[in-house]
Amino acid sequence: MSDSDRSRELGQQLRVDSIRASAAAGSGHPTSSMSAADLMAVLTDGGYLRWNVNNLKDPANDHLIFSKGHASPLYYSLLKAVGVLDDAELLTFRKFGSRLEGHPTPRIPPTDVATGSLGQGLPIAVGVALAGRKLDRLPYRVWCLCGDSELAEGSIWEAFEHAAFNGLDNLTAIIDVNRLGQTRETMVGWDLERHRARAEAFGWNAITIDGHDVDAIKAAYDEAVTTAGRPTVIIARTKKGRGVKVVEDQPDKHGKPLDDPQAAIEELGGERDIQVRLALPEGRMPHLFDTSGGQLPSWDEGEKVATRQAYGEALAVLGSMRGDIVALDGEVSNSTHSELFREAHEDRYFEMFIAEQQMIAAATGMQVRGWVPFASSFAAFFSRAYDFVRMAAISRANLRLVGSHAGVSIGEDGPSQMALEDIASFRAIHGSTVLHASDANQTAKLVAAMADRQGISFLRTLRGKTTVRTPAGEPVSIGGSRVVRDGLAVAIIACGVTVDEAVEAADTLASEGIDARVIDAYSIKPIDVDTIQAAARECPVIITVEDHWAEGGLGDAVLEALAETNQRPPVHKLAVRKMPGSGSPEELLREAGIDAQSIAATARKLTHSA
Repeated sequence: MSDSDRSRELGQQLRVDSIRASAAAGSGHPTSSMSAADLMAVLTDGGYLRWNVNNLKDPANDHLIFSKGHASPLYYSLLKAVGVLDDAELLTFRKFGSRLEGHPTPRIPPTDVATGSLGQGLPIAVGVALAGRKLDRLPYRVWCLCGDSELAEGSIWEAFEHAAFNGLDNLTAIIDVNRLGQTRETMVGWDLERHRARAEAFGWNAITIDGHDVDAIKAAYDEAVTTAGRPTVIIARTKKGRGVKVVEDQPDKHGKPLDDPQAAIEELGGERDIQVRLALPEGRMPHLFDTSGGQLPSWDEGEKVATRQAYGEALAVLGSMRGDIVALDGEVSNSTHSELFREAHEDRYFEMFIAEQQMIAAATGMQVRGWVPFASSFAAFFSRAYDFVRMAAISRANLRLVGSHAGVSIGEDGPSQMALEDIASFRAIHGSTVLHASDANQTAKLVAAMADRQGISFLRTLRGKTTVRTPAGEPVSIGGSRVVRDGLAVAIIACGVTVDEAVEAADTLASEGIDARVIDAYSIKPIDVDTIQAAARECPVIITVEDHWAEGGLGDAVLEALAETNQRPPVHKLAVRKMPGSGSPEELLREAGIDAQSIAATARKLTHSA
């Protein structure tokens, strides 16, 4: 059998197994898998995909990302063909407890990331390719299968832009142009020249082919691996449901198992058991960056320092202490102060420009290879990439996100720049950590703690300066808090900028004979339950105060901490409750009712009525 004939037969096997898996599950996307089967057959059997199947964690392995995650039957059939899983496991597709979920996740190695939210695989592939080129400095290639429908997502074009800008010739995107989406034909259909023109406009090497011609596919892959200086996109005209007449190129067949799978299998020539021996990668180890050591910065009590400044300084020093730390920023590095890391470690800093989706995706791709990314922007703008954060959690990714310029305290820039829902949104992410330091010493220690933290960590930093109250030698830990003032009349629980306001309010109340306890809840998730519950036992009133909407922030975290206590005092939430405008920080804090005077007035009223 010739190489071309073997690839054709393997393509048919991948179609048959996609049908079998979906039939066993009673659901799935076999027709979307069948269109790309020949593309994957040549990639594996033609020697282009290089995996050490006996060591799926080999750092030299290539990476294959199905941005078209709903084609998971094809992906799992491919894994069976190369020996990663067997036929019995293939038929557990979509069953409870199976590693073969409806859309791929890292539960089944060597899957790097979860896909299925369209438009995300290619941006993440850019991150993996950046890691290969700039960090690992290894010759592995990144292959990404995309569907033509997902080219409607703006994140795909952020990926096209960044891949070309960075000259990622180790990245190949394979576009399965089968024309049919879930409900109708795509906007571009089979106009391959339009696809080509768009890709070339972004600076890619673009190749158009018949996606069912194995010799044309092989020639395209040969060109891709020899093209230098720019990424390659292979635009392949295919037919959805290829090879089975009742579904081939037919609408309304998306996401459905075939009505008569056995007849379809017979039409495709029956079951096969072709085993593919993949090409091995070059046996090399990843690059290691030199480190000079250092000590985390600290500040004297009473100094006034912006926590965003402390973040930048701490991250720069952490980069000197650890060679696995990398930083990304959304073109606001002189505001977030990640520029300090760039100045110290330019070869580990990545400018992502105004492309927050690509920034999170790149960080996700880098952590695939074990790098420790910190990504920073204005806290408000992470909302643009929220789905990428959500999917990163499904990927079991380890990300450290740092959002500056949060709350009404930023002042005159106005509400478009004021993150007021960020704490709530990040608290909702599975397994997340949410931190909001009130001073520079806390910030530095929390940055170091985030570097070792699993999952998605979010640190909120402040534009304005706050008073350093935490002694340099005092422990600060995720899940901790700090009792700034002790008292029994009322407990005021604050975070970030409102800690200064709470302390000033406590001083005012003390002059009136009201001893207020002030708790600095710098860790909002996980929150310091013991300290919160102690305050509930010992104080007749609790006030939470935050520069955030009333929903989902610190106040709700405190209420959750007290939810199962037998008895608890009233909890009064002070938060931003009406849309702010421009003004000075002082004016806006006062208008929101979260300044020192408002806190004192609320405490005075509640303690008198308690």
